[in-house]
Amino acid sequence: MLQTPRRARQVAALSLAFGAVLLAGAVSGAWDEPGDRPRRAAADLVPAANTALPADPSGAALSEQQAEHLLSAGGDRWGAYYSAQEYAEFSQGLDGRYLGVGLSVGRGEDGVTAVSQVTPAGPAAEAGIAPGDRLLRIDTDQADRLPVTEVVARLRGRDGERRVGSEVTLAVQRAGGEVRELRLRRVLLDSQQVTAEHLEKGVLRITVRAFTNGVAEQVRAALRAPHTGVVLDLRGNSGGLVDEAVGTAGIFLDGGSVGSYQERGETRDLTAPPGGDQRTPLVVLVDGGTMSAAELLAGALQDRSRAVVVGSRTFGKGTVQQPSRLADGAVLEMTVGRYHTPAGRSLDGTGLTPDVPAGAGEDAGTLALRVIAGLGTRA
Repeated sequence: MLQTPRRARQVAALSLAFGAVLLAGAVSGAWDEPGDRPRRAAADLVPAANTALPADPSGAALSEQQAEHLLSAGGDRWGAYYSAQEYAEFSQGLDGRYLGVGLSVGRGEDGVTAVSQVTPAGPAAEAGIAPGDRLLRIDTDQADRLPVTEVVARLRGRDGERRVGSEVTLAVQRAGGEVRELRLRRVLLDSQQVTAEHLEKGVLRITVRAFTNGVAEQVRAALRAPHTGVVLDLRGNSGGLVDEAVGTAGIFLDGGSVGSYQERGETRDLTAPPGGDQRTPLVVLVDGGTMSAAELLAGALQDRSRAVVVGSRTFGKGTVQQPSRLADGAVLEMTVGRYHTPAGRSLDGTGLTPDVPAGAGEDAGTLALRVIAGLGTRA
């Protein structure tokens, strides 16, 4: 299915906001990161800062076609135009809620589209769908023939379908069994971006899938469980709200720099609040799906010598976008600058190199446990 530039940018952005999990970097070039609320920074990858647009288009009377033309002419790959309704839904996703049926999908190297996660008590779970099930069709379309970001958008609902109670028909199959056709109703669901589990020898692994509102406090709450060390798993984290990433950094830093970003040539510092835990051994897990605000967090902990970064090179998405509300209530999101780590590094286009890279075929999670064992335990 051929996507228009606007559709491609929006689908990629909404994929994060509404909880998609993509596997093995299958569509790493298609991801975008949601724009933040007006006047707050969100990090995104584009070739360069956009110079074709006015310095601040807030209040401008631009049609959708005019906005799209300006973005394309300026080379802003990840700039996007949203109608007022689309941006309201978008903001809802950043608040940790999304419209859908309660499943996340990924596509492996074999091209098969499969269910990677199922939200407990959601429509998909109640219909008996489980992780590992193959997704064959969405309505009448073959899932494997659609870009995975389009699959996510279809689960959420196309134009006219993005409302509570709308329906989608899925054909699923479990381990070569019979094909089941299920008709599910969309509901509002919590996106569950933070999970925690105890590993061996008192190590606590905290997985953060995206930085939506409240994530930093969720990480802080997870750390109230007894632990001797922490593995902060940012693999597959496509970023989100920079404020939440900075807040998460502050949990492990006693104040100081988390990085900086440039907004139309002016440098703005990102600073952690004082009082964070600097004693507990900390390992940060990253991979090619770690992007944007997640890279900023990992880079800050690495530059400040607070954590050992383990895994594989990150995506390299290091530019800043800012949304502006137009005269008719629509929102134009455009690139305004780049961000840098505390040491002044720009990760845009290069990514973050881990301190301890995982070898080919090596399980990065197991490697993280070996590394944290070598760091000792909290005094």
